[in-house]
This record gives sequence, C-alpha cells and structure tokens, in this order.
Amino acid sequence: MSLISPFSRRLYLRIWLAVVGGVAVFAFAIGIAWRVAAEHNAQNQQPPARQITIVNSEGQPILEGLATRERREPGEPSDFSIETESGEKFQMQLSARAPRPEGRGGREGARDVSFWLRPPFGFIWVLAAVGMAVTIGVFPIIRKLLQRLENLQRSVKRFGEGDLKVRVRAQGHDEVADLARQFNAAASRIETLVQSHKSLLANASHELRSPLTRIRMGMELMQDGAPSPASRAEILRNIAELDQLVDEILLASRLDAGASDVGTMEPVDLLGLAAEECARVDADLNAHTQGLQAADLDVQGIAKLLRRAVRNLLENARRYSQGEITLELAREGSQVVIRVCDFGPGVAPDQRERIFEPFYRLPGASERSGGVGLGLALVRSIAQRHHGRVTCEDRPDGQSGACFVLRLPAGE
Repeated sequence: MSLISPFSRRLYLRIWLAVVGGVAVFAFAIGIAWRVAAEHNAQNQQPPARQITIVNSEGQPILEGLATRERREPGEPSDFSIETESGEKFQMQLSARAPRPEGRGGREGARDVSFWLRPPFGFIWVLAAVGMAVTIGVFPIIRKLLQRLENLQRSVKRFGEGDLKVRVRAQGHDEVADLARQFNAAASRIETLVQSHKSLLANASHELRSPLTRIRMGMELMQDGAPSPASRAEILRNIAELDQLVDEILLASRLDAGASDVGTMEPVDLLGLAAEECARVDADLNAHTQGLQAADLDVQGIAKLLRRAVRNLLENARRYSQGEITLELAREGSQVVIRVCDFGPGVAPDQRERIFEPFYRLPGASERSGGVGLGLALVRSIAQRHHGRVTCEDRPDGQSGACFVLRLPAGE
C-alpha cells in the first residue's frame, strides 16, 4: 500500500493535509517577512561608536576622540558627536550623499524602494498579503473536498421530499464515498419496501374482495329461507380464509418492517415441532438422527415463526398433491435442513423464484383451490429472519413433484 493511499481514503486526513500545507506556506511566508523586517531594522539601528582622528593638511592630528553617528532618515545629513579623551565634545555634520543614478542599485536606493516594509505598517501589509495568498490557495482544495457532501445533502433533501429514485454518485474511497454508497443502499431498500407495501395493499384489496363477495352471496341466499348445510359450510370456509388472509398480511407487514415484537429467540426443537405439524396434515416424517444427539437438530429461533414456516410448507404440499407427503429433517454441516416433498404437478424451473413473491399464483391455479398467495412468501421472510433460506427443487428420486428445502443455521 502506497503512502498516499491512507490520505485518499480518509477525508479528515486530506483536510488535515490541506490545512497543514496552508499553515506551512503561511509560516514560510511569515519567516521571510520577519527576515526582511529584521534586515530592514538592522540597517537603520544606531551604528556603533568609532575612534576618529581629524588631521590638518600637513597630516598632523588636530582632534582625536570617540565619534557616534546619530540616527537619520535616508537623504538627510549625517550628524556625528565626538568626545575627546579630555571630555571635550564636538559636533560634526556631513552633507547627505547624492543619490546614485537609477539602475545602479545601492543601499539608499534599496531603502527608498522598500519603504513599505517599515514597521509596524509594513509588516501588517505583508501578513495581509500572505493570508490572502493562503486563503486563495486553500479554497479550491476545500471546495473540491466538500462538494461531494453538498451533492449528498441535496440528494438526501430530494429523497426526503418523496423522490425515492434519487441516488448519489459515489466517488473515491473515503468516508464521503462510503456514506454515499450506504445512502444508495438504504434508499434502494426503502424504495423496495414502499413498493412492496403498495403491492401488498393492492393485492390484499383484491384477495379480500373474493371471500367477501362469496360471503355476501351466501347471505343473500340465506334470506330466502333456512341455509343448507353446504351453504353454511361455504360461508364458514370463506370466513376462515378471510381470517387467515388478514393474519398473514399482518405478519408479512411486520416481518418486512423488521418488527422486534414477533417473538423471542430461543432454542427450538425442530424434531418435535415437525412431528406435531406432520400429524396435522397426515404427512410422513423422516428424521435422520443416526449418530446425532438430541440437540443437534435444534435451532436458535422464534418458535411460532418456525412453526408457521413448516405448516405453510406442509399445507402448500397438501394443497397441490393428493398423494404422499414427506418431511425430511437432517443435519448438514452447520445447518439443519427441512425438506418437504410431494407428488404433485411440480413447479417449472422458471417459476421457482416467482412462487415466493407475495400473492403470486402459478399459471392455471384458481382462487378456489385455496391459499391466498402469501404462504410461501412468509416462509422466505421467516427464513431470512433466521439467517436461512428456502428454495424449490426437484425431487431427489427424479419422480414427478416438488421439494421445498428450508435451511437454517444450527443452534449453538
């Protein structure tokens, strides 16, 4: 992994690097400005005292002493104070030096050119210029880094306003890109859930209408006289179908919403549960227990949901098969496998995924054949709630019929 990789994957490191770079440039500029100001002050500080000797035309000294030059501004005469060994003081003034021709340089010319560096105002202007340079240099970097956050913010706002199809373009590998991908995944799940609920509502309205219509027709026939036993049985069957439909719709909605009040997780004895459900529909139970302990076929789950899943598989097999139904229970590695096989017409390969959709019916299946199209959908939802899966396969012996396989993680 290259040295640059951590900076490209972590937004806070990139912002930190940008700020550190800006501070480094700022400090470097401050150092240069400080150096220039120091040199400027050094050139104008009080010169040290020097021993001076004044001689006449014959070369004989007429005055000896310690001379000190007073501070002056560029272009002004130079004043010297001379103090002899005897304590006498003299003043000497030299006229200002004529400026050098332009272009030849020199200290006086340099001072005239750099007058704006004189403290304190010159140093403030330097700081202002350096700060402006840092601001202009850092702005496009920060802008580029945070522009994706602004795009994400706009997308979240549009999503909150009802546009469920909005997605964010994930660029890079840092936290902002990861946040964009998580938003896209959450938006997809929410869109799927909303569409599922809309479909559930539309299909439920249709499914509720059928038994209610049959009940209404039966009640109208009862007004002409005493109902026949067949009419009463039909009304009771429709009421039971209606009750089952409402119950399964509510359960499907709670499972789709991830409700936590559907039951508590606990060890479930699948062998005993399967035996009870097989007795209800007169199905054969074949448990592969050889070499296994009693708890090897247990799973960690919600008992009433697992019972509903096994019951739906058995009732679905009984609905489409008049022959023998077999439930096999076995341990395969770290999974407990339930196979419910029948001798019905079977399921075409291109329909084996669609039959797990809510309210889906196989081509040619009538409403009077029983079922409301939610049984297998509930089995899949319950399997997913327990981190398992359910599939539709051919019978292992190659005979006509279908075999539904429910795989669940074995209990600890």
